[in-house]
Amino acid sequence: MLDQLTIRGRLVAAALKLAAERPWREVTLANIAEAAGVSLVDVRREFNGKSDALAAFVRMVDDAVLARAPHRTGTQPARDALFEVIMSRFDVLAAYKPALKSIAASWTLDPSVACAVGQSQAWMLRAAGIRAEGLEGQARAAGLAAVYASVYRTWLSDDDPGLAKTMAALDRHLRRGERALQSIDDVTAKLCSAFKSCCETFRNRSKPASGAAPGDADPAAAVPPGALS
Repeated sequence: MLDQLTIRGRLVAAALKLAAERPWREVTLANIAEAAGVSLVDVRREFNGKSDALAAFVRMVDDAVLARAPHRTGTQPARDALFEVIMSRFDVLAAYKPALKSIAASWTLDPSVACAVGQSQAWMLRAAGIRAEGLEGQARAAGLAAVYASVYRTWLSDDDPGLAKTMAALDRHLRRGERALQSIDDVTAKLCSAFKSCCETFRNRSKPASGAAPGDADPAAAVPPGALS
């Protein structure tokens, strides 16, 4: 997955290797450069800090998951498709679990990583054949981020080869999230419908009366109700 023919791939691989060997807080950019066999100039061209290397890793995982994601059939429930996509993500991450445990033990929230993880949720939705655009898509991505964060913690401590605890937690959270997101979708649909209705009313009020010249229209008719009160 990590293309070590590129400097960026070598740096990310080196960062994860070092994280698996020592606490992440002790790993420096100089250590990563040395382990990757590149200069600090090369590092500076790619990353401003260790968090940038983690963000790059997140995007590389995205690519691997999207490449293996099966096309969702029309009869497959969205929750089941999303379950498969997220479990596929954990399969991709499995080889880096020791490093990810080290990172989780000392990592603090960083904007670049948080942004990359947030964008991942939208791509995981798309991989599952679920719309991720618009307000509804943003709500789904935010909901999935909460689900993924909780299940990710379970996965880190799940040493069962079959990942029974992880799968149980994911199924439970997805069912809860599905109900919550359905409520959000319903509210969003109602708001969009109300907005459309208001626009239609405004356009109708703005039209000149039948048979009247455009200049004869009552100016007050274009003023939304309540604007003069």
